[in-house]
Amino acid sequence: MVNKTWDFFYKFHNLTCLLLVSLLAVALYFTREVNYLKFLKNQQKLHNDDKNYSSTSTSSSGRCDFFSGTWIYDNKSTTYPIYKERECSFMEDNYSCEKHGRKDLKYQHWRWQPHNCDIPVFNGTALLEKLRGKKLIFVGDSMNRNQLVSFLCLIDPFLPKSSNKKLILKGNLYYFHDTEYNTTIGLYWSPYLVESNADLVLTYRAKGRAVRIDSIENHARHWNDADFLVFDTYVWWSNPMMTLIWGSFGSPDAIYKTVGKKVRRYEMALTTWSDWLELNINRTKTKLFFMSVSPYVTGVDGLSDCFNRSEPIFTGEHLKATNDSMLGIVEMVIEKMERRGVKVEYMRITRMSEDRIDAHPSIYKKFWVPLTEDEKTQPRSYSDCLHWCLPGVPDVWNQILYDYIIKS
Repeated sequence: MVNKTWDFFYKFHNLTCLLLVSLLAVALYFTREVNYLKFLKNQQKLHNDDKNYSSTSTSSSGRCDFFSGTWIYDNKSTTYPIYKERECSFMEDNYSCEKHGRKDLKYQHWRWQPHNCDIPVFNGTALLEKLRGKKLIFVGDSMNRNQLVSFLCLIDPFLPKSSNKKLILKGNLYYFHDTEYNTTIGLYWSPYLVESNADLVLTYRAKGRAVRIDSIENHARHWNDADFLVFDTYVWWSNPMMTLIWGSFGSPDAIYKTVGKKVRRYEMALTTWSDWLELNINRTKTKLFFMSVSPYVTGVDGLSDCFNRSEPIFTGEHLKATNDSMLGIVEMVIEKMERRGVKVEYMRITRMSEDRIDAHPSIYKKFWVPLTEDEKTQPRSYSDCLHWCLPGVPDVWNQILYDYIIKS
């Protein structure tokens, strides 16, 4: 009897051990699976975080990521669009699409909504106070002029009644000055940033591009005292061939070289620009911004592709004419500058603007060179798919710029 009892306990003990071992194995298995799932989840998060345009609400600096979001149609709000085309004292014929016959005005009612945060309400009085006694200069090409006009239209209702709402052209500087706030807001025309044969405001349409790739001083001395500088340069570099010059224009000792290599010459120019800023800019006074590429669209046949477009693109059909390698050069140069102690805010407006194929002037603008009879029969051949109707997309860029200036 005793032996049977001990035999029973012995078998029970073995079964218990076996059960415990089995349970332990199962627990280890599920623990491994849970940890593996966590690993996959973390990997996916890291993958998402590495994307250029993440859906997170803040950037690496802790600031709201205004550049990641979506366009929302808003025709109910009484505050959007922020201003009326016909009521802006600074409006120009290049951007006044309604004035030049555009009947579909839906493009004015698309509002940019960042993911998980909001663009701050534009307060022109607060902005003017921030700019009191200061100078804000856009430096670059006609995209910066587009943005300048948008900026002035945004502050127009907040200007004093005594303000002389006129733009003054002085050399390459096209500016507005308000005496009550003692503030200057303008554009310095310099399409390549470095010196070129396209720098003369009245003759920049001349054919053949020649660029002094290592010279910027003659431009920089006109804007280096500004408190806020907003740079852009891209579209003028798209010429397939360009003459680079080392030395002075017209000098018998100058070296001329006609090259393709868009990316390399673009990098050389931005290096000249960044080196000059590193050595000469007042880092405690001047805030620096660089606008990423404003996208322009062409079809597979090379013709403009914004004609007769009345809706944004939400299908991934981005017919952009931007060069990703050149975009990478900008980021690389700005990162190098930051490592050398020169902070440049990179305004990533490219992706958010790509969707808005509906918001370009197309044929609804003043054409300063009369159209030929052949062109008139082919609207796509002369449609402007580079610039933007106002009110429109550049207003969003400036609302974001407003936040940076206010918080600077």
